[in-house]
Amino acid sequence: MDASAFRDVCIQCVTVVRDVPLPFLIGFFISTAIGLVVFGYILIFLLAPIPRPPFPEEKTYQTISEDGSVTPSKPLPCWYDRLRAGRPDQKERDTLEDAELFMSVVVPAYNEEDRLSGMLEETVNYLERAHETLASQKVNGVDESNQIKQDGTKATRKRKSNVRGHPTSPSTTTLKGWEVIIVSDGSTDQTIETALAFARDHQLSLHPKGHAGPWTQKSGQGVHIPPGTIRVVKLKQNRGKGGAVTHGMRHVRGQYVVFADADGASNFEDLGKLVHACQRIEDSKLRGIAVGSRAHLVGSDAVVKRSKLRNFLMHAFHITIRLLTPPRTARIKDTQCGFKLFSRASLPYIIPHMHSEGWIFDVEMLMLAEFANIPVVEVPLGDGLGTGDVEGRVGVRSLQEEECMI
Repeated sequence: MDASAFRDVCIQCVTVVRDVPLPFLIGFFISTAIGLVVFGYILIFLLAPIPRPPFPEEKTYQTISEDGSVTPSKPLPCWYDRLRAGRPDQKERDTLEDAELFMSVVVPAYNEEDRLSGMLEETVNYLERAHETLASQKVNGVDESNQIKQDGTKATRKRKSNVRGHPTSPSTTTLKGWEVIIVSDGSTDQTIETALAFARDHQLSLHPKGHAGPWTQKSGQGVHIPPGTIRVVKLKQNRGKGGAVTHGMRHVRGQYVVFADADGASNFEDLGKLVHACQRIEDSKLRGIAVGSRAHLVGSDAVVKRSKLRNFLMHAFHITIRLLTPPRTARIKDTQCGFKLFSRASLPYIIPHMHSEGWIFDVEMLMLAEFANIPVVEVPLGDGLGTGDVEGRVGVRSLQEEECMI
């Protein structure tokens, strides 16, 4: 078809449309728009992954008891199940019971026996120093180590709560204590045994042997931890990183929850930055999310020295995310950093609605947060690229801390 013939066809189409009554045209466009929306919804419904329900044995955990033995499988506390059941005293579906401790760490692990010990060493060193357990505290002159149960739960003082069941003031009711939930995502190696051996050694010995991690050059001496602070969950079938993280976050007891990669890609010394940033942007419901970010390192030598293909794929992914996600999510420069902190009050708006179980789950979490109008802040972190260069890492951590409000 030549240009003149095409022009004649266009003129005929315009003539036909001009002769159609206006109400009919309006009705046609409205019905077409509704049809497209319905078609899109059906398409999403058919294509969206449906997470499998957990097996009964996946809702249990093992830990190390006071005598050093591995405990029998115990039921995990599950705020998610209680929320779905809808207790009679719940006035709102998004109300959670009070936290039992300050920080919960969820570690998804698939065949990580070689790297897990070093990551755990750096994790518990920071947690015990920053959010010490009740075993190392004395309240009103009474040693509360005796109040730590064998399974690791702790007696906590009752905090005043508002009508939604959340603490009235995070600054005046800050809890102590921490837990690490290791979710073995169908591992076929010794990941579970490695985690339990680490917990046993650090519980029974007052001066346990340390393990060199990605951010420490020397193993040094480990830190003593109380029984039950490290819990191991075994998934019968591999679900993917997103599925393992979501499963672990259904069972947390902390006022704040962070998930971190088992390879120690992020320095746990940066966790304080996330907590501080999250507390500063929490809304009236105490909802807030702090997203670790390495976007400021894109021009650094560590990134530039990567292969051209890897850098091309990284930039292509970022462009795709910006084009396909809603505005606030699109403004997040690093959606894939495996170091994200959630306040407890934000969990009911995100975890029950998760579908993605693969590597893209981070984006779904951020989109759900945006739809629920949960404040999100992006916090620059150290490189976490495994360079082994202590001076370089210190230099990165000394960069100006510019936090991008989302």
